[in-house]
Amino acid sequence: MRVADFFCGGGGFSEGFRQAGFEIVFAVDKWGPAVKTYKGNKPGVNVIQDDVIRISELPDDEFEALVPDSEVIIGSPPCQSFSHSNKSGNADKSIGIQLIEAYLRIIARKKFKQKSVLKYWILENVPAVKQYIKEEYSAADLGLEGDFVLRPHDGASGKYNAKYFGAPTNRERYLCGEFPEPIRVKNDNNVTTLKQVLDSLGNPLRTDNNLITDINYPDLKLEAQQVTDQHYIYELAEFECKTAKRLKQDKGYMGKMSFPENLNKPARTVMATMTASAREAMILGYGENSYRLPTVREAACMMSFPIDYWFYGESKGIKHTLVGNAVPPKMSYALAKAIAKAEQIPIPNHYPQIKHDKDIGFVDLNGRKFAVRAEKPRRDVAKFKYHIPYLIIDAYRVELTNYHSDFTQKIFKWDAEIHYSQGKEKAKKYTPALKIKEIPEKYHESIRDYLSRIKPTVTDMDSFQKVYCMTSEQRKPTPWEGPYELLDSIREYIDMLLTPKEQTEVVVIGEEPFSLPLAIVIGYYILTAMVDFMGGSK
Repeated sequence: MRVADFFCGGGGFSEGFRQAGFEIVFAVDKWGPAVKTYKGNKPGVNVIQDDVIRISELPDDEFEALVPDSEVIIGSPPCQSFSHSNKSGNADKSIGIQLIEAYLRIIARKKFKQKSVLKYWILENVPAVKQYIKEEYSAADLGLEGDFVLRPHDGASGKYNAKYFGAPTNRERYLCGEFPEPIRVKNDNNVTTLKQVLDSLGNPLRTDNNLITDINYPDLKLEAQQVTDQHYIYELAEFECKTAKRLKQDKGYMGKMSFPENLNKPARTVMATMTASAREAMILGYGENSYRLPTVREAACMMSFPIDYWFYGESKGIKHTLVGNAVPPKMSYALAKAIAKAEQIPIPNHYPQIKHDKDIGFVDLNGRKFAVRAEKPRRDVAKFKYHIPYLIIDAYRVELTNYHSDFTQKIFKWDAEIHYSQGKEKAKKYTPALKIKEIPEKYHESIRDYLSRIKPTVTDMDSFQKVYCMTSEQRKPTPWEGPYELLDSIREYIDMLLTPKEQTEVVVIGEEPFSLPLAIVIGYYILTAMVDFMGGSK
């Protein structure tokens, strides 16, 4: 059966169909490195660099001349605008909707024309996309003539997780269209883990040339040094690790994430941007108290790309984008297998190795040296909003912020706030004028002593902003502490002063919210005193 692939990327969606013996007759993507990667791994396929929206609106004769007929059409419109990780799900959806409607327009033009051969079509995207795809589209909805209705959500449409189809990644996606339901090959008891992926490839700095057996395709074996984009290390700087750990394990009310990664589960969703200082960062242990990012090859194996698949990018970042934006080949193979079964078509018994296009130049990261990233100063108008670390009790936390500053005039104002819960309905903010007498008297002397010790480490509010914008090295010779260091110090003091049980004891205060856990009261009182001190010394 023939397959056409729209928004083909580096070829992950097509790869599963290739492995199942389907004939790929057409592919298109707008991004040059994706088209190059597709051509390099699938010589002979008619793959073009073009705009799918433009193609979808071509006159009939031009459209039919460019896009060949096929029994199967697959497509994965770019999903960034629909992802919950993009601006917390509030990104502009208009371009994403245009891309989806362009794809559906192509489906309709092939499906409802005379003598159509199209039997199956699939759209893949993040789960949140479902609410932006209508239940049905008339010809007029898609800017076409006719009286047909296209119903994208019928049949086997639904959410599918790639880990149940053999890919070693916890990657949930929404699939819709007309296709038979793919059959799971894994369950929660036998999914492929991140540890199995890393063990199969071995130490990235290995120098031997022993055979590597592909964790996803056991009959595919390559000599270690033949495996591309694997033999290098991207080690993280200390400041990157601190930032990532804080975002992963102490990000307000978002759930805690493993740091480093939990090797006994499938990999988390592989991102298109392999960043370090982010909550979504995928961080691996590297020696004692050191950490690194996955290699391009490790990420590709997590996505179930075979180890003979090459990513034709000029840089590590481009290669990671090619991997992270893809449809896992194991997922697409399951879909291809279900279609083949429905059509009673046999599929190959063994993995068909890739024959690369030798005329396309390839950049291999093996042996590349990557310097540990140097910390850079923040912009002088950098914003700050964070709470006393790892101190959230009964949904309360104490935050330090400069959000109320005049950033245009560069007049900085730091504030202490008590925040409760999160979300539009539940979140509340309190700024009571707390007096020390509202704290049990037995703690007064210790609190005063602590404040007398910590006050000399800060100065006025504008200078506090300057310290915040310094790098760790720039700050070392100074006597000053920045906001993170101040919050860390307060947390350490509270742990020294109060037992875990005492931290949760309820204290009555004179203003809203009228009662708070003791640790929150003391933390807020100290932070308020420090803010007042900085304001009073100007």
